[in-house]
Formats: sequence, structure tokens, C-alpha cells
Amino acid sequence: MQTSPDRHEYPAHWEADVVLRDGGTARIRPITVDDADRLVSFYEQVSDESKYYRFFAPYPRLSAKDVHRFTHHDFVDRVGLAATVGGEFIATVRYDRIGADGTPASAPADEAEVAFLVQDAHQGRGVASALLEHIGAVARERGIRRFAAEVLPANTKMIKVFTDAGYTQKRSFEDGVVRLEFGLEPTDRSLAVQYAREHRAEARSVQRLLAPGSVAVIGTGRTPGGVGRSVLGNIRDAGFTGRLYAVNKALPDGQKELDGVPAHRSVRDIDDPVDLAVVAVPAEQVTEVVTECGEHGVQGLVVVSAGYAESGHEGRERQRALVRHARTYGMRIIGPNAFGIINTSPQVRLNASLAPEVPRPGRIGLFAQSGAIGIALLSRLHRRGGGVTGVTGVSTFVSSGNRADVSGNDVLQYWYEDPDTDVVLMYLESIGNPRKFTRLARRTAAAKPLVVVQGARHAAAPQGHAVRATRLPHETVSALLRQAGVIRVDTITELVDAGLLLARQPLPPGPRVAILGNSESLGLLTYDACLAEGLRPHPPQDLTTAASAADFHAALSRALADDRCDAVVVTAIPAVGEGSVGDAALAQALRSASAAAPGKPVLVVHVELGGLAEALSAAASTAPQTGSGETPQSISDRASRAEGGEHPRSAPDATPAEGHLPAADAAEGAHLIPAYPAAERAVRALGQAVAYAQWRRDAADPGKVPEYEDIDEKGAAALIDGLLARGQGLTLGTEETCDLLGHYGVQVHRALPAPTPDAAVEAARTLGYPVALKATAPHLRHRADLGGVRLDLADEDQLRRSYAELTELFGAPEELRPVVQRMAPRGVDVVVRAVIDPAAGAVLSFGLAGAASQLLGDTAHRLIPVTDREASSLVRSIRTAPLLFGWRGSAPADTRALEELLLRLSRLVDDHPEVVAVTLEPVVVASHGLSVLGASVRLAPPPARDDLGPRTLPAY
Repeated sequence: MQTSPDRHEYPAHWEADVVLRDGGTARIRPITVDDADRLVSFYEQVSDESKYYRFFAPYPRLSAKDVHRFTHHDFVDRVGLAATVGGEFIATVRYDRIGADGTPASAPADEAEVAFLVQDAHQGRGVASALLEHIGAVARERGIRRFAAEVLPANTKMIKVFTDAGYTQKRSFEDGVVRLEFGLEPTDRSLAVQYAREHRAEARSVQRLLAPGSVAVIGTGRTPGGVGRSVLGNIRDAGFTGRLYAVNKALPDGQKELDGVPAHRSVRDIDDPVDLAVVAVPAEQVTEVVTECGEHGVQGLVVVSAGYAESGHEGRERQRALVRHARTYGMRIIGPNAFGIINTSPQVRLNASLAPEVPRPGRIGLFAQSGAIGIALLSRLHRRGGGVTGVTGVSTFVSSGNRADVSGNDVLQYWYEDPDTDVVLMYLESIGNPRKFTRLARRTAAAKPLVVVQGARHAAAPQGHAVRATRLPHETVSALLRQAGVIRVDTITELVDAGLLLARQPLPPGPRVAILGNSESLGLLTYDACLAEGLRPHPPQDLTTAASAADFHAALSRALADDRCDAVVVTAIPAVGEGSVGDAALAQALRSASAAAPGKPVLVVHVELGGLAEALSAAASTAPQTGSGETPQSISDRASRAEGGEHPRSAPDATPAEGHLPAADAAEGAHLIPAYPAAERAVRALGQAVAYAQWRRDAADPGKVPEYEDIDEKGAAALIDGLLARGQGLTLGTEETCDLLGHYGVQVHRALPAPTPDAAVEAARTLGYPVALKATAPHLRHRADLGGVRLDLADEDQLRRSYAELTELFGAPEELRPVVQRMAPRGVDVVVRAVIDPAAGAVLSFGLAGAASQLLGDTAHRLIPVTDREASSLVRSIRTAPLLFGWRGSAPADTRALEELLLRLSRLVDDHPEVVAVTLEPVVVASHGLSVLGASVRLAPPPARDDLGPRTLPAY
């Protein structure tokens, strides 16, 4: 590495792995003097045309002077970065700081010339765009604010790299050269471009893993059994549409086949390209396998081998080395310690997992970090598939194991645009990048439901997961996920219940629920469950146990036609006796009525009625049970006649087969009705769907972040800069806190210290009676229940008497730290907080003051910046919110003033990330206006915002 005194220390933090447009990866790092041979080799592989575009003249080879110039950098005024794959350069970029006259310069000059060179074989992969993001971030770090680039007009590809970046640009044309100048500060457009590129690249990288054209299973034992041999058999038995190979270095000479699959001793011996390798060798042999795969051009790995971070420190280091080694060759990894992946698409049919059976094809995307939970989820979906899901099953399944590389974020990027996935179910034990996950979840949830269950809620993440720590409690993280549209559930049973409803039925337009069935008791249980979930149920309609299929059809049709109904829960119990409704007949009656009103969801609660669940999910042509005496069409016709209306039927000349969908097409042509064995489970799933549907409607108009003319952003910035000059982090004093908050229109009631009774009297005279006397010692602060506060003191006698009482009860004034404050109008006491979490970002929290709210955990949270609609919902989302709206005849509080306070505080923290923590406590919200009686502010250098920097994969 460089050690010359005119050069700065090697900036290792500039090294990064990135995902390129085609889904492969590359490593970006600074160029050093040790790269001379790599640079020469790289340049020799660049075409003459690309060299001409770079140097504006024929330039067949680099001179020794060129090589020295392009490898010797000071990492401040002259910087070069290279993108590498397999340790070799595939592209380079450099900047040179220049002055106003265009000659080399040093700081404070803030402009630099930038130039790229990309190997022809790697053009079109988005390498230059990624390098521009990274060299731009480096330049900003070194005080450079603008880039200038001179490009030949014929070099349209490079011009497009600059113009598509989203920065504010100025273009000119002189002497046959296009000159581009652009600022480097991130803009809304540049961030949008960056996110779009990130999405395309990460989605493509997952697609390459889930839809390979060829797969090699490495570590297939010579005898039956074992992990590798099992995965090989599962891929073969699933009918994989691509090429499949078995690899085992211990195969005898001459053995060309294993279990009917072409066999080789090394992946290098396979003549054709290999897209995906499933690695099932012992951990100590994986490095050799990765090298072979990288040299053969394998695009991705599924590592099912164990013995990594889940096994302790040594395994963790082995896992880091595995990821670094694989990325060297541009490969992405699922695992290690992974259960595998599944793709049920007819064009792929891949079961590269330890699951012996492929789940039914369907529209649900399933992600599980844990292999054991993945097995449980697949088992439940498979077990209920014949009944509740029918042909609604899994589109793709990913079990990431230790998720050392590919994570839930990557898979979300893929599922967002996957046309074969309508619902996403995720089991997460850790969230490595909560800020990014929240952003991706919000975008995904706006298009398709995302249901998440979090494991390890009350414990640390599993050993195998390398994640950044968050100071936020689990309840806060859950609230932020719900704000992003995520449907949060507590168990995998609820995960499946919600997923099946969302995959099979439309979203409910509202919370009004009709309940009908042949059991009065089951209807009442359902009614109670609806109330508990915050739904608005109609009184249950009891059809009695004598109800026929036609009765069910008629009742369901009436309920669905009722404008006062948004969803219907049908309860059904077994009936005995002559004329009892058969399972298939009842199922067809319900499905026929539901099909006539496809805009409202229908759920069934069945008790010990196994046949009904299967029948509900069967195709419309499913025949009724033997002896039912009715055909599906006759049930529909009779029910329609009973209602005095016409029922749509098939064409008169259609045969029965033509008039009804076959089983394979039923899921595409009609909504299947989910059935649940308990009312509580059905209603809970419905409640989650209602809340999600409301979020979708609200997300269409998220509101805006209002502007306030009295906000002094520049004045606050100057004050913060001056305060931080004292040190790296500090808690502000009372005057400084009031001053900073005042710049954003937040006025704090003055509290004057009262170290003696006479000082308290003087303070009261200054402020004016009536006053409050408060003890501010840490153990008494904000604890009115302990008696450390005296209110409404109207004169000097009352003040002196109260002062004596406090000192007698709690100790000397030095211990109490008493203050005097002017009385505020009576109202509801609330607490407002804002904090910047290093993992999740800036969070605004709100709740009522007092021990009761703290014990109940009744606090609501929103990510900053908060819009006006979000501020309104924040105030109304706590359970004790009725106290603000005139509960039991009390005067309603001024919630508009409260919402404005929330918005102003959100603006302060969003505008100035150095404000890492703010607490306003208490805030008294009166009938008109509010009073901030206490405030504290902490300043510190802001934590790094990885969402504003260049795209990178998590460092390893």
C-alpha cells in the first residue's frame, strides 16, 4: 500500500461490493500502486474504440508515466476507483480536483474532472453507473461539490450515464466536445434513480438464483442418503426443466451418472455453463468448491452446508471468508446453513431444497430465515392446501439460513415485480437493515399484501445473523412496520391464516361484517370475535340446523348485495338427518353466491366438517356427494327462484364440462373461499385484511410535510454548529434547549431554579402567580404521583408552605433541585419524543403522560419526516386517545395544536440530523392551545445514512 508522505492513509471504508444490472456482483475499491500490472492487463482488453472515447485520440497502450499517474493517488485531490471481478479490473474511474481555471488544485477548490473506462465485455452491466455513485460519495467526503466531464458526442453510452444519474446538470458544446457539469448533492431525482437501479439489480440477482437454466449439486454422496443426494433427488423428482448435474470429487473413474443424472468429479469438468450450484460439502471444503464455481462462471450459490456463524466465533469468521470469496467472483449466496429454494413455475419446477415434496403451485411468495420454520410453513400450506388453499399454493420459497448475503430485502425486490406472486409471507428472526426494509416494505405493500411474523422478539438475533443493533424495543419496530403497510402477526398459524385469505379473496371495502350460519352459538362467538378485533359486525343470522344449501346461497347472496355489508363470515356445523346439506352442495352454493358479488370477501368457519374445506377449494365442477340429490346448477337456480331473481347460467348449448371451470383453472377464474376451524382465527385474519385495506386507501394520499413560515432553519443550523464545536455529544442546558426549539416555533415555558425559599418567591414574582413548584431530581422528575409537584400556588404564603413541605418530605433543596414555573391552562398531559436510531432512522413517538400509559406501553410511533395525515393518525392511534376527544363529557383537547407540535418537531429532527434525541414532557394540551412545560435535547454528530450513500451490499 502507499506510504509516501504526500499521500493519505488508504481509505479502506471506500471498499464496497455492489450488485450490477444483470444481477452479478463486483467489488469497488481504491486503486493503489500495487495495481500497476492489473491496470495494464485491463487496458489491453479494452477495445480501440473505447480507448479513443477515453483519450480523444488513438491510444493503443499505456506508457510507464501513464501507469504511474493512474496508480498513484493522494486520496484527496486525486482519486481512482476500480470495479473488480475475480480480482481483475473490469472498469475504472478517477477524479482530479481542479481550480476555476481548469488546472490541478487543492482544497478549498470544490470542482473535479471525472473520467471512466469500462471493459467492452462488461459494458451494459451498469458498472459505470455504480462507479459514478461511489466516486461521487468519495468526492463529497473530500469537499468536492461539482464534477465536470468532457465526452465526445459519439460516446452516447457515457453521456447517458451522466444524464441518467439524476443530478442537476449544465451541458455545453465546444471544440467538438460535450462538457457536462453537475452538482453532487443528492436530489430527490438522484435518489429515485439510485433506488430504481438498486431494485432492478437486486431483483435480477434473485431471479438468477430462482430461475436457473442449469444446476449442479456439489457434494452428492456415492451412497443413498445424505444432504447432497437428497437435494439432487428432490430437484430431479420435481421435474426441473433445465440441465441438472451431480458433482462429487470422490466418484470412481468412469462413473458418468448418478441416480439418472450426469455426474462429474468437479464442476470444472462440466462442458456447459452452470447457473446455480447447490453446495452440500463439509464447511472446510466449501472454499475450494467456491473457487471452482467462480472459475467456471457459476452465477450463484445455495450453501446448505452448516458449521458457520451459528456454531460460534470460528464459524463466524469462516462465514465472512465465504461471502468475501464468493463476491470476488461476482456470485451471490443463499445461506450458508440454508434449507434451500423452490420455484413452482411450470417453466422452472425447481426444488433445490431439503423438502421431499414440492408445494402446490400458487400465488404466495414464502421467505423464512429459519429452516425449521420453513419446514413448518411448507407443511402447513401443504396440509391445508387440499382444503383451504386448493390450488392456491406457493410461487417461490426461499430459506436463507444465516442470510450472510441474500436477505429478505433482496427477495422483496424480486417479489415486488414478480407477476406470479400476489401475496408475500415472511418469517424474520432479524432485520439487518430496518431503514431499507421499511422502504421496500412500503413500496411492496402498496402493490400486494406483505405479512410478517417476527421470531426472536424477546431475545438476541440468532448467532448466524450479523445485524446492526437497534436501541428500539420490539413494539416500536412493529409499529413502524405497520406504518409501512406490513401486516404484523404473532405466530406462523396467523401468518398462514392471513396469507390464505389475502391470496384468495378481495380486500374488504370496510369493517362492516355480516354473520350467517346454521349455529346460533357459533354465530355469537364470531360476533364477539369481530368486536374484539375492532370490526363492526351485524347481528348474526341463524339459519338453523335445518338450513339447506339453497338457504345458505340465498342468505349469502342477500348479505353480499347489502350496501351496509363489507364482508361475510359463514359459520357451518355438521348436520345429521334426512335432507341434511352435503359438503359439496354447500360449498358450491357458497361459491356460486360469492361469484355473483366478487368485490366482497367471504370466509367460512367450519367445525369438524373436513369435507367442506376440501369442497370449498375445489373447482366449480366438483360433483356433490353421492345421495345429495342436487346438482350445483339446481342449487343455484332454486336459490335464485327463492329470491325472485334470475341466476346467471352457462350458455344454453354448453355441455357441463364447458359450463364450469376445470380444477386447474378454477383459481384463475374465481375466488376460492378460505375455511377456518375456529371463529377467532377467521375473524383475526379478516381484521388484518380490513386494516391493510384501509392502509392501502390512506397510502394513496399520504399527505404532505407542511411548511411553516416562522421556522428559522439557518438560525438553528448555526446554533447547532456552535454547540457541537464544544464536543462530540452533549445534552443542552435549559436556555440552549429553549433557544433551539424556538427556532422551530416550539415555545417552552420557563422554569426558574429555586435553591432557597426566597429564590422561589423571587421567581414567582418574575413569572407571575399562580405558579407550580416542582422537584426536578432524577428520581422525582415527571413523577407527580410521588408528590414532588405542587400546583396552583396563588401567593407567597402558599409557595413558602409548599416549599417547606417538599423539603421536609424529600430532603434538602440540593437533592430536590426545585424549580418554579408559571401555571399552564389545565388539559391532558402528553409526552412527545424523537430519537435517531442507528439502524431504523429517525422516529417520532407520542403517548399520554403518566405511569398508566408507561405500564400499558401505550405509545405510538412514526418514521420521520411525518406528514400531516400521519400526525393526525399518530394522535388517534393510542388506546387512551379518547381522553383527548371529550371522554365522559370532558372538554376536548386542541388536537390541531398537538398535531402542529408533532409536525414542527419532526421538521427539526429531519432538517438537522445532529439532533439525535428530543423529549417534550410534559406537554399540556388544553381546549385551546398547548403548553410545553419541560424539554430536553441531545446533540451529536449524525449517524451515517446508508440510504443516502451509494449502493452497497452489507460489508463482510
